[in-house]
Amino acid sequence: MEPNIAYIANLIGDTARSRMLTALMAGKALTATELSLEADITPQTASSHLNKLLDGELLIVRKQGRHKYFQLKNRQIAELIEHMLNVSASISSPKVVTGPSNERLRKARICYDHLAGELGVKLFDALVREGWILERGSEELVLTAQGHRSLSQLGIDFEVLNKSRRPLCKACLDWSERRTHLAGSIGKWILNDALKRQWAHQDLDSRAIQFTASGLNAFNKQYRI
Repeated sequence: MEPNIAYIANLIGDTARSRMLTALMAGKALTATELSLEADITPQTASSHLNKLLDGELLIVRKQGRHKYFQLKNRQIAELIEHMLNVSASISSPKVVTGPSNERLRKARICYDHLAGELGVKLFDALVREGWILERGSEELVLTAQGHRSLSQLGIDFEVLNKSRRPLCKACLDWSERRTHLAGSIGKWILNDALKRQWAHQDLDSRAIQFTASGLNAFNKQYRI
């Protein structure tokens, strides 16, 4: 029996559910109330939609005390949503500016667990230009020996990353810039490192990543942007 594409398409295709899924692209776990606000629907209606998304295995629920928090099930679901954002933007009127109208989101945002937006694309370009990663075709990326040495010096523990089945580096099409930014284990590490160093922080109410002036200078210097 073939996979039922229509079932998944129907789950994502509802306006309220698509808004919920997009809100969860920030990587944070959200409550039903928070998701109802994102979708502009009542909590009761949100509960019905969330049950459908759980049944369809697009979400997981985590319990903390009396509270329930919802998350995208995995990276594959996040990648599916990101691809659909790209397709949706590409078939819009060419007079319409692609991507979010919010300038902060356009500048830098989180794409599930890695950096996206203008800065994410600049980071990718710099890593290719410096010879740290190599492009093979439109989607395949290879970490070079030089990149391995340089990133190791910055603190990446490749012994830990290599234990994961996740690729070290992966091309992800940025839906606002329409160019590649870096996903994969390295992309995740770079964003987490910037947050850990307090060069940047994530907005509490959006996917935007805000860099301080000094943090952006340090980030640009470290990755030769």
